[in-house]
Amino acid sequence: MFKKILRVLSAFALLFAFAYPAAAQNRVLEGKVIDSTTATPLPGVTIRIKGTSSGTTTDATGSFRLTLTAGADELIFSSINYATQTIPVTNQNNLLVKLALSSQQLEGVEVVSVGYGTLNKREVSSAITHVSAKDLKTVAANNPLMSLQGKVAGLTISNTSTADPNSSPSIQLRGVSSRSAGLGPLYVINGVPGGNIDNINQNDIESIDVLKGGAASAIYGTRGGNGVIIITTKKGSGESKLVYNGYVTMDRLTMVPDVLSPDEFRQYRINASTPRGFEFGGNTDWMKSVTHQEAYAQKHTLQISGGTANDNYFASADYRNANGIDLRAYKKEYGARFNLNHTSKSDVYTVSLNVAPRYMHTSNSDQGNFNNAITLNPTIPIYDSTGKYNFINTGFFSNNPVENARLIRSEAQIKELDMSGSLKVNLMKNLYSTVTVSTIKSSYKNLNFRPSTLTTIVHSGQVTKTNEASQEQIDNDQRNIEWTINYALNIKRNHVKVLGGYSYSYFNYQQFRAHNFDFPFDAFLWNNLGSGTWNGGDKGNGQDAVSSTQNDSRLASFYGRVNYDFDNKYILTASLRHEGSSKFGAANKWGNFPAVSVAWRISDEDFLQDKVSWLNDLKLRADYGITGNQDFDSYKSLILYGGYGYFAFNGQTYQVYGPSQNVNPNLGWEKAINFNAGIDFEIFDSRISGSLNYYVRTNKDLLANYRVPLPPNPQTETFANVGTMKNSGIELQLSAAVIRRKEFGYNLSFAAAYNNNKFVSFSNKLYHGDPYRDMAGLPAPGSPGTIQRLQEGRRIGDFYMLKSAGVDENGSLLVYKKDGTIVPANQANADDKQFVGNGLPKITGSLGNVFTYKNWDLNIFLRGNFGYKLFNMQAFYLGTPATQTDANTLKSAYDPKSKYSKLTNPATTALASDYFLESGSFVKIDNITLGYNYSVNSKYLQAIRIYGAVSNLHTFTSFTGGDPDLYPVNDITPGVQGNPRTNIYNMNFYPATIQILAGIQATF
Repeated sequence: MFKKILRVLSAFALLFAFAYPAAAQNRVLEGKVIDSTTATPLPGVTIRIKGTSSGTTTDATGSFRLTLTAGADELIFSSINYATQTIPVTNQNNLLVKLALSSQQLEGVEVVSVGYGTLNKREVSSAITHVSAKDLKTVAANNPLMSLQGKVAGLTISNTSTADPNSSPSIQLRGVSSRSAGLGPLYVINGVPGGNIDNINQNDIESIDVLKGGAASAIYGTRGGNGVIIITTKKGSGESKLVYNGYVTMDRLTMVPDVLSPDEFRQYRINASTPRGFEFGGNTDWMKSVTHQEAYAQKHTLQISGGTANDNYFASADYRNANGIDLRAYKKEYGARFNLNHTSKSDVYTVSLNVAPRYMHTSNSDQGNFNNAITLNPTIPIYDSTGKYNFINTGFFSNNPVENARLIRSEAQIKELDMSGSLKVNLMKNLYSTVTVSTIKSSYKNLNFRPSTLTTIVHSGQVTKTNEASQEQIDNDQRNIEWTINYALNIKRNHVKVLGGYSYSYFNYQQFRAHNFDFPFDAFLWNNLGSGTWNGGDKGNGQDAVSSTQNDSRLASFYGRVNYDFDNKYILTASLRHEGSSKFGAANKWGNFPAVSVAWRISDEDFLQDKVSWLNDLKLRADYGITGNQDFDSYKSLILYGGYGYFAFNGQTYQVYGPSQNVNPNLGWEKAINFNAGIDFEIFDSRISGSLNYYVRTNKDLLANYRVPLPPNPQTETFANVGTMKNSGIELQLSAAVIRRKEFGYNLSFAAAYNNNKFVSFSNKLYHGDPYRDMAGLPAPGSPGTIQRLQEGRRIGDFYMLKSAGVDENGSLLVYKKDGTIVPANQANADDKQFVGNGLPKITGSLGNVFTYKNWDLNIFLRGNFGYKLFNMQAFYLGTPATQTDANTLKSAYDPKSKYSKLTNPATTALASDYFLESGSFVKIDNITLGYNYSVNSKYLQAIRIYGAVSNLHTFTSFTGGDPDLYPVNDITPGVQGNPRTNIYNMNFYPATIQILAGIQATF
């Protein structure tokens, strides 16, 4: 019996001995995977026990839970675009794993912002272009997006006064999209839609994502019609550091209009057989007189960041002082940015706070002064014999531009504040909810003063309205709340991410203006408006002493999105936004904005994977989405009442009011129907990567004023949704590591876009408009009329004017009449006009070249526009011998090699024709940056970078009217100097400059 019991116990002991190690190894390991640089959680990371097929993936918060099997000694962590990391198994039950970006990634960033979240770039199924901070151009610009110019195919950033420190660019994505509503994209800054784009220091930018496809931007509904630009600023990481970045710049004039010198003016204008100028005894270079020889600027940024995965911070402060090349313009600004992120130890919640204030003091340029400078008689002195400013009353403009620049004041004080706070709560393992509250404020105080000592006032003998001053206060306030819920689920090879949300925004605009004349002292400037006697003083002559207005609007929406992929190969994204705006009419308050996109990662299929060695990634995608545009004034759908003059009754004067605007209960948003098909690829060990997109966008229900019968309407025009426009095009984005060696590298980037535009219709079933609109009316002298026509079935920007047939022996411009006969231009009429060219570039492109050698780096960036015409405004008004008497002319007017020198008959030169159309195509050496990086082995200093840059170095073009980049190519009248939104077209301009920059960056 005892032996039997002993054998049983021995068997149990043996069984226990074998079972114990297995039990010891079958333990649960938990952990979290984060980005080694940003400390942000990484979802979808694959964790595999080495030598087995067992493993798991991280959830939406980057967390994982894994049961270790017998013999498990190493874990392999892998994720697309990150370097695979192998970690030995120890006695730890909780791991924190930091993954670093793969060194083979040419773009350097794997996470793409898609609106209300991020995706791995290989999960993206719509048209999005990602640009990291290191890819931005080194420029000293007023707007940070100037550093993005030329970097994104299809994104046109045009600034016709780049050297003006107060200028703002016009930004347009995939062509013109509207007649009367805004054309600019929606800016989303750190997840908050509608942020102040001017309230961003370029040094604070981490990345920029441009949502081009309708499926990507449809999640923003009525504000996504013109595309979306998402800007993400830097955040704290695990390493504490202090970074200083400072630079100085110098601007010098380039491609200045070449006008006659005083001696040449005497030779060709005053002493000509038929004199066309007068002698005033001076020798004045007016262009030189109204500009600084050099314009200097400086900027300094100080950044401090640090923390852990749970608690991190980032703070920056910057100062900029920039002078314009003109005598008056300058800008001083002070800005700061602070963000703080805290995650609880148990990872239950995360709190984030972002604050960004900015103050700017500006003095505004007067672009008319450059116009005056190139038109004034150069024999007129700046000062008279007594040393005072000379009174000028001849030529195109009767004023002294140096006097205007020195004495007339136009300034502004601008305050901006962006604040946002968010609370994220992890409700379950794969379920979390986030609430974000934000406010975006901007305040503008505009200050203007004109003194009584101006020669135009003194010599006119005015006794009233001698001096003038005004103040204007404008306040914009936007308040937002966003509530989102995110859920992620991974079941075997099925991966699902679900987003649901609610958004509410309130917009408020207030304006107050006070204005007066005839102050007792010029020294008061705008600081004592009540002392003026014209408005509301003892004379009470005017009714415009004060004015004020206020309007507001509200936007509410519900939205959802589902991202699904099977086996990381078949990707589907669908979204829907249901949105309402108080701007819309009573019968049309709400709208739906659906979108769907699909992608197929062919390179992961068995028939390609590991069988085509040179193919690393290949993805086909297509998307469809409907977006909107509600960027128009409030109350356009309502009947409004305005002043109808004054009425006397029983000795009292009463203000009379009446309807000033028609009601339109059906007023709604402009609708954009978007289709995009594209391909993304990486080949040859990821040395070459790129994307190709084809898109079609049809903009319907375009907003404009339409004529209606009177009565029953109280006004002759109603603001309504009527027109239709279509854009289509092809976009190509490429990058390549041409040379990739240990000490030397050469990376190339290329972006190109082709856009075709057509205005389909001006009418619908309810409103019928004419089949065309004549645009771009030119000013006197003469009666040039309009030079462009917007017509159904044709491209925006079509020039419509007389077609030239050369110049006859009398110096008269010859043109074709409608019947084909040739006559002098003054014998033709408006019926003889025809389509003669287009001002919208067909192709835009850029080429970036980055060379690295040891610690050196050199970046050469080229940019250009192709296939369009520009109307040479300077040649038309100043480029012929028949230019107005006593006005200066371009030297080409008397150059026998110039075609404009042949136009000597004044009877025909004031008539617009395609004789003055020239090719606007150009290639520009846009930016060259050279830098040297040096690591310092010191407890005080970690690294230092010294760099220099030159912008706008040289432009290759056949255009004779200066830098073609100064002509607007966005909006509805491209190729014509002027502003279509104000319907003002003239010769006012701000000259181009070459900018030289020298800077230093130090990391402590």
